[in-house]
Amino acid sequence: MRFATILALIVGVAVCTGASAQDYPARPIKLIVPYSAGGPADVVARVIGQRMSAILAQTFIVENRAGAGGSIAGRLVASSDPDGYTLMFGATGPLVISPLVFKLPDYDPSKSLVPVALIGTTSNILVVNPNLPIHSVRELIAYAKANPGKLSYSSPGVGTPPHMIGEMLKLKTGIRMVHVPYKGGGNSTQDVIGGQVQLTFENPAVSLPLARSGSIRALAVTSSVRNPQIPELPTMIEAGVPDFVSVSFTGLVAPAGTPEAIIHKLNAAANESLKDAAVQSVLQKLAVDIHGGSPEEFGAYLAHEREKWGEVAKAANAQLN
Repeated sequence: MRFATILALIVGVAVCTGASAQDYPARPIKLIVPYSAGGPADVVARVIGQRMSAILAQTFIVENRAGAGGSIAGRLVASSDPDGYTLMFGATGPLVISPLVFKLPDYDPSKSLVPVALIGTTSNILVVNPNLPIHSVRELIAYAKANPGKLSYSSPGVGTPPHMIGEMLKLKTGIRMVHVPYKGGGNSTQDVIGGQVQLTFENPAVSLPLARSGSIRALAVTSSVRNPQIPELPTMIEAGVPDFVSVSFTGLVAPAGTPEAIIHKLNAAANESLKDAAVQSVLQKLAVDIHGGSPEEFGAYLAHEREKWGEVAKAANAQLN
């Protein structure tokens, strides 16, 4: 009798779990974006969310929770119920770099968040103030070595990808530069234009129009291959820095413990959204290389990125309290 009761409870739980996954989503889904509204990552999140909303026949509500290198958004999602109704449009900062730079004992995205789908990757562009006597990466390195500590590079904040890309450049070339963190990418780039700082690494969607107008000078892309929108611009490797590859990614993650059936339903919807012509058009204009794939593939990609940036953070002694 006791065994029969236990068996009935197990069967009941299994049936309920299957039903909840089958009926999912039954109410609106929150999509938390760890950046301010209007930026490239926010635009991509809204486009993907809108298309997934149509595919799943349920509303996606985008909420912007910027701050602390994306950790505010990450903590919020990690502490949410693992029922598939709170997701994060994650990126390199909050999912990889911030936990390496900031001491966050209560937040470990590798344990508290699970991968759903890799959406895309974007290279950055090394740009400098146009008044500098620098027209190539080799000239930048020579100038920095001749003027140690006199060059400053900006970033949208400590623990953001541009910060760590700058640290990678210092490590691979032996140059000395001063990091100047800002509270957002707009001010970071604006002060390169104004000459308050001399260089930064910026998203193509932001830097290309400025470079074409002459407001900044583009030197190289950080990807392993040239950007088809600016084929004349070399990669950092071609420009003389061996093994220098850095791309920023965006992808969907959910709280740990979210049922596998829901994860795969979201993954299928995300992959389907990436096949949409309108979505592809927007992502291509933002210089996003479209990926997709399984949750397991995204998980392997995250593990590789954490290992790579972990080595940079350790070598640069970039951890902060």
